[in-house]
Formats: sequence, C-alpha cells, structure tokens
Amino acid sequence: MGPGALASGEYRQAGSRQSILVLGDSISAAYGIDKRDGWVALLEQRLEPQCASVNVHNASVSGETSAGGLARLPALLATHRPGLVVIELGGNDGLRGLSPQKMTENLQQMAALAEGAGAQVALLGMLMPANLGAAYVDLFARAMGRAGDNDSVLFLGFFLQGVVGQQGLIQTDGLHPTAAAQPRLLDNAWQILAAPLAEMCQQPPASAL
Repeated sequence: MGPGALASGEYRQAGSRQSILVLGDSISAAYGIDKRDGWVALLEQRLEPQCASVNVHNASVSGETSAGGLARLPALLATHRPGLVVIELGGNDGLRGLSPQKMTENLQQMAALAEGAGAQVALLGMLMPANLGAAYVDLFARAMGRAGDNDSVLFLGFFLQGVVGQQGLIQTDGLHPTAAAQPRLLDNAWQILAAPLAEMCQQPPASAL
C-alpha cells in the first residue's frame, strides 16, 4: 500500500502506546557513520518538538536478514510494546542470494506478529543493484512487492530512492549511504510514517501498568 492510502483517523488505537520500533539492517543501524547522524536519530529529532513523549527504539543490526529479524521480533515486541513497527529488512537476503520467496514469507510473518501485538506496520522496501543480473533483480523486486501487498501494511517500494547513484550519498563500499544521505532517507520514510506518527502525537502517553 502506498503513501496516503489510509486517512489519519483509520490508524488503530495501538498507536496510543508511545513507542516506535525500528527493525532494520546496516542502513538503519547507521553503518559507517556516526549513529547520531543516522536517519533514525534524525527521526527522533524531528519528533522532539511536538512529540517528546514518543520513544524511538532502534533495534537495527548490521548484516541482519529477514530471518534474523523474524527471530528477534517477538522479544522486541514484548519489551517495547510499540504502537508502530518500522521494518527495513530484506536487502541482505538479496545480496546473499537467499530465497526471495522465503524473504517474502519472513516479512509477512513479521507484519502479522507486529499487528497481532497491536502495532501498525510500515515496510521500507529495498531493490537489488543491476550487477546481480536482470532476472534476479526482477525476482527480488516482485518478492518485495508481495511482502508489501497488504492493505494493513504501509509500504514504501524503494527506501534508497534518490540516494543510489547520487554523488556523495553512497560510501566508498558502493552500498551504504553516507551521513549526507540520511536526511533524504528520513524524507523517504516520512512519506509513509507521517500519518501514523501524527496520530501517535495527538494521543496522550499510555499509563504505565
């Protein structure tokens, strides 16, 4: 589902739990740069003026795959009780040549687990570089699209849009975004996060149990 597919009022009340969980790989773990410059840290800064009560928990791990994220998710849900879960996984599955179908299944299971725990789910999609071959690039893109083809999941097709191929925005390894790219990543994510975050910010903090 693309940006703007749901009106603000349609987000489930689980958002009243003032916690955001980001579960990603090196892209969200700010690999190779100061973590304070990463897009997740910038998200916290953007929320601070009006949403100081919203806590952002970054559980991203460099090298993480969809299978690894799926294995860690239940404990993270129990610990943080998020109202919003942002999943940024699958890129390492593709780069390692793992099964695109299995990646789809893992991401779908993660979404189901998060929704079952009362959280809204956002999926930041990834695409593969052309040097992996047109056939695999297409196979991966279709698999990622299937993972996001869910009316209850907010889906951004390509998180690195406007970053890949742009001078100064990718590190010398050819894979990871630079510090200069992080504001663009946040703006990309904001396309699907703005509405649920606005809903969370309008709600009072949940009482501690």
